[in-house]
Order: sequence, then C-alpha cells, then structure tokens
Amino acid sequence: MSETPAGADELTTALQALLAGEHDPLASCANFVAALYERLPRINWLGLYVRRGDELVLGPFQGRPACVRIPLGRGVCGTAAERRQTLCVADVHAFEDHIACDPDSRSEVVVPLMRDGEVYGVLDVDSPEPDRFTAGDVARLEAAAALLSAHLGAAARSL
Repeated sequence: MSETPAGADELTTALQALLAGEHDPLASCANFVAALYERLPRINWLGLYVRRGDELVLGPFQGRPACVRIPLGRGVCGTAAERRQTLCVADVHAFEDHIACDPDSRSEVVVPLMRDGEVYGVLDVDSPEPDRFTAGDVARLEAAAALLSAHLGAAARSL
C-alpha cells in the first residue's frame, strides 16, 4: 500500500462511484467508512459519530470497538464538533481532555460533518503513529466529508 492516501481526484471519484444511486443513509455511511479505511495507510480506526443533542453517538466504523458516546466539547471529537472546525492532533496524549478509546492511537484527525451550517456528526480517523497526518491528508478527508454531506443531503439529519 502507498504511503499516502489516494489523490483527491482518485479518492473523490471512488467515493462518488460508491455512493451513486444509494438512497439509504446508513448504507451510504457504512460503505463510505469502509472505502476510506481501505484507502488510508497506517491508521487503526476510522468512523463516524452522529450528533444526538449534546453528544456524539458512535456510527459506522472500522477498527476496534470504540467509545459509544462523547459529550460535545470533550475529547478531540467533541471539541471539533463544538468548534465546528477540523482538528488534526499530532499527539493525542498531549491533547487536554483526550478520551482514550484505543490506547494504541497516537494521532487523530476529526472533521465535522455539516449540513446547513449545523454539525450533524464527525468523521474521526486515528493512527498508531504520532504526527501521522499531513496537510494533504486533512484536505482529502475534508473533501471526503463534504462529499458525504452533499450525498446525504437532508437525510443527514435522520442518521
């Protein structure tokens, strides 16, 4: 497997093809997560958390069992959701209020999933390597998250 994820165009094309014609939001999210997990080297967890009121609830994922509920504002996921901004953390053990679902994870990227200016969830990617994620990786993950949000449309609220 290559050292960097597929280029943005290749990744976008693959994800668009995978999502095309599927109308069930859960099926779309599950395949989206599986496709990203398969294409990103040197990661140990990738998944979605869906917003339910003031917390994030575990959705489709690949990797070890994970924390089921994360309050908004807590950990990397809850902080990214509350701030409505992507967080790329080189060393999660140095992140104040980090929630260690998998003690083997060392770095993390969390991208808020947005619809009509509101956060409906997050895309969370963990690696066992410190400082694993590049600016290019973050840009690709943000583009993938935007593609998923566009595909889901209004159904994003019903996840």
